[in-house]
Amino acid sequence: MGTGKTTIATQVANRLKMKYVSTDSLIEKREKRTINEIFTDSGEEYFRGIESDVVREISRAQNIVIDTGGGAVLREENIASFKSGGIVVCLTADPETILERTKKYKHRPLLNVEDPKRKIRDLLAKRGDFYAKADHSIDTGKLTARQVVEEIIRIVIQDRADRSGTSPEGMDKEISS
Repeated sequence: MGTGKTTIATQVANRLKMKYVSTDSLIEKREKRTINEIFTDSGEEYFRGIESDVVREISRAQNIVIDTGGGAVLREENIASFKSGGIVVCLTADPETILERTKKYKHRPLLNVEDPKRKIRDLLAKRGDFYAKADHSIDTGKLTARQVVEEIIRIVIQDRADRSGTSPEGMDKEISS
């Protein structure tokens, strides 16, 4: 959370003429309650189960950019689902940046604690090995949204070129237009 996933994913989807999908939005729609309400009423384990169901379903779709909650990678099955359908890009930031970006939002159930900065550090430490399984990682802390979007598009172009055995330059023109 706080790394720019939603902002970046919507911009990447727009630039690549793909559909943007938020797993959190799908979960809220399915459950007819907010993520915060799910955590409060049913607990994190229940939420993670629903999240895995949604990840499994949405990962089968084509031509989409998926924005997930930061804990989606805590289950190996989710990582496998993501990788089966495309490229996994992990957006990162340091705890100070994450705290600054999230402090005005009260809908973050995992940060509704006395010491949110410590909680962020704990979450990053706990999730680090899972985040490391991404195909690519981009630190968004010192980059603009535009720079992050450009880097992801470069990654997608290179991946498409590698899969098709063609030059990335031709694909770049296709995406830029």
